[in-house]
Amino acid sequence: MSECFFSPSCCHIDLGALTRNFFRMGDPSGLLPVIKSDAYGHGLMPVARTLDKAGAQHFAVGTVSEGCALRKAGFHQQIVPLLGAQTQEDWNLSFTYNLTTPILDMESLKLAAQACPDHKDFPVAIACNTGMGRLGFSAHEMPDLIEGLRRYPMLKPVLALSHLACADMPDETIYTLAQQERFKSMTNALRAFFPTLARSLNNSAGLQNLPDSQYELCRPGITLYGGNPFAGTVWESKASDFEWVMSVSAPVLQVRKLKAGQSISYGRIFTAPQDMTIAIIGIGYASGFNRALSNCSDLLINGRRCPQIGRVCMGMIMADVSRLGATEVGDLAWIIGGQPEPGQRVVTAQELAAELGTISYEVLCLFGMTNRRVYH
Repeated sequence: MSECFFSPSCCHIDLGALTRNFFRMGDPSGLLPVIKSDAYGHGLMPVARTLDKAGAQHFAVGTVSEGCALRKAGFHQQIVPLLGAQTQEDWNLSFTYNLTTPILDMESLKLAAQACPDHKDFPVAIACNTGMGRLGFSAHEMPDLIEGLRRYPMLKPVLALSHLACADMPDETIYTLAQQERFKSMTNALRAFFPTLARSLNNSAGLQNLPDSQYELCRPGITLYGGNPFAGTVWESKASDFEWVMSVSAPVLQVRKLKAGQSISYGRIFTAPQDMTIAIIGIGYASGFNRALSNCSDLLINGRRCPQIGRVCMGMIMADVSRLGATEVGDLAWIIGGQPEPGQRVVTAQELAAELGTISYEVLCLFGMTNRRVYH
């Protein structure tokens, strides 16, 4: 039986752009590329295979399950599940599949120790909370952590990591520098007992903007997929050379005329001010085109931008193609990406994110996880 697709829309993943973005970030040995959440919707396995060929020596995933999937697929890199292990079973799997899983608190320290049969060595990571306020040990907990690690000598800390809360925000530089100092202090305390401990603090924004906190491993995320963490700020030019890896297309299902005064789609939120030519396009909110984009986004059809009109439906949107000339059933509408004509520009995930009041990460994840993907 052939595979069932619930939408004719499609994500196009440019693996060449992914490779070029990776190489722009420096020596692969110092990079811990973040491929969590199905590689931000780009596909865990194809992205991992591409980065493996490019020389990646480390991977950051979200869950132990993702890490196990990579191991079962034959990947030999250091793999760090950023969310840690949720259960004893997770810790057992971390040991079995040689994952560098972060210890988040004293309870997870005990569970990690219980996962070591016959007290065999178990390489682990240490999560440090330096100001994000989420997972990991705070500075005042360092003495208890160190004492706990000394009680369980089979646990071998090989990596300490923390996460910057606002490295992409120019007006929060003081807070970011304070996080740097906390991380330096906490890891100095750890390295007094574990001198070979590697450190990882910088995310995409930090990698582009904070040379003093590169340490042994940096964790690029959104820049790997072409996004600019500084979009809309005075620092935007610092990460403007990355290429978007994902494009999204959907076919024109029908072309019809809309007379002046006629409305279209649910709620009649668009009424034609004059006679118009309308294209019905096979994508909707079920496949990542947010309903809040109704009447306020553009598409690229035959190389030219045109406005989306009317209420976004579950599986369809409408566009005004009156000024495009010939538009036919089967033509592709590019929701993001595509090939613009001279003087035109593509719609980007960042543009849609700005319209929605969100970030490009969310746009990419939703498109990538709700549409079939093809790789180039």
